[in-house]
Amino acid sequence: MEKNNFEVFLVNSSSEAKDLVLNVIIPQLDPKIITQGGSMTFGSTELGPILMDDPRFIIINPYESGITPADAYERRRQSLLSDIYFAGSNALIEDGKLVNLDGVGNRIGGINFGPKNAVLFVGRNKIVPDVESAMVRVKNIAAPINAMRLDKKTPCVATSFCQDCASPDRICSFWTITEKSFPKNRIKVVLINEDLGF
Repeated sequence: MEKNNFEVFLVNSSSEAKDLVLNVIIPQLDPKIITQGGSMTFGSTELGPILMDDPRFIIINPYESGITPADAYERRRQSLLSDIYFAGSNALIEDGKLVNLDGVGNRIGGINFGPKNAVLFVGRNKIVPDVESAMVRVKNIAAPINAMRLDKKTPCVATSFCQDCASPDRICSFWTITEKSFPKNRIKVVLINEDLGF
């Protein structure tokens, strides 16, 4: 990953990931505006509530309870101008590339362009040997579980694997393979030695 211009951190637990962000990454980057893309791995660090309660930061929260879909969409757009974008990745290929599938496009947009920095949390269960394995993993593990979690009305909720559906609730619209970070070290990957996320 470092050869591909990502900045990489290795930690043993989501708790260590939280400490890394609070004690190393945030002091180095000195952000003003912070946001997140949907990520259960980020959620496992418990950073969200800590950052939201910190008066130093402006938080853009597209997942705030009670806001309208239009407000959530607008906040996703505003997130692209943040200083730090926290998210996860659907898969990490052994040759140091990231593979993601997104429904709206805000997460892959935030990872690849827009925010000054993207900080991604990746559990060891996301590591796969190649692109094909990454796509199979995403379509038949991550996407169906996320559709279930989000109470979507898609065929994969019933079958637990991708049906390449045309459902209005489909959460799979945009694929990206991020081969390199540009500029160098803009994308920071926190590899966590735990099975986390989907």
